Amino acid sequence: MTELPALSGKVALVTGASRGIGYGVAEALVARGDRVVITGRGEDALKEAVEQLGAERAVYVAGKAHDEAHQAVAVERAMEAFGRVDYLVNNAGTNPVFGPLADLDLNVARKVFETNVISALGFAQKTWRAWQKDNGGAIVNIASVAGIAPSPFIAAYGVSKAAMINLTQQMAHEFAPKVRVNAIAPAVVKTKFAQALYEGREAEAAASYPLGRLGVPSDIGGAAAFLTSDQSDWVTGQTLVVDGGIFLNAGVG
Repeated sequence: MTELPALSGKVALVTGASRGIGYGVAEALVARGDRVVITGRGEDALKEAVEQLGAERAVYVAGKAHDEAHQAVAVERAMEAFGRVDYLVNNAGTNPVFGPLADLDLNVARKVFETNVISALGFAQKTWRAWQKDNGGAIVNIASVAGIAPSPFIAAYGVSKAAMINLTQQMAHEFAPKVRVNAIAPAVVKTKFAQALYEGREAEAAASYPLGRLGVPSDIGGAAAFLTSDQSDWVTGQTLVVDGGIFLNAGVG
């Protein structure tokens, strides 16, 4: 970034943010003046992301989202570097399997839940204890439209995102009134993570979307910026569907 905005005084921890949706979220928050701590597995990709975001506004912590020690280090890094952690955006996720539930390896299912759901709870617990319990803030969980309606062949992922939506509601109830907790449910966003869903057939994939295109990371970044802003100060426990209108096609023959 060439010109950085004035500091907002707020700090966000964004998981799985070296690229894709997580990076789009971090970019949107930095663009309004927040400072960010980003996490991910690849140190080189994280270093590059911090360079793009601005080393004065961003730091990184490499590690696996489901590792409790990594979660603790990430929160500690936020407190050490910036003295606070107002916002948590749980974006880290995995979808290592494609196929029917009848053939699903249960160990793979456990890995999906560990990364997509349990890690989000772990980060939320640690952020709550370190700052939000006494000072307030907001949490945004990146879910999926697959958590709202059946998605053939990515069922394990969808079920985990349905659990994340319920986790959002549970945390919103328990963390109120200090902390607001909401979720975002994207449809297909053009990232490396979702590449298999559109690669080589993007025009065909986008044709079913009323808005005529697939999502891009900045679409989700804008939604996350809203849900961590004063403009959403009376919004909690909700799931914001950001889907280019694809759900409008439900029931249409």
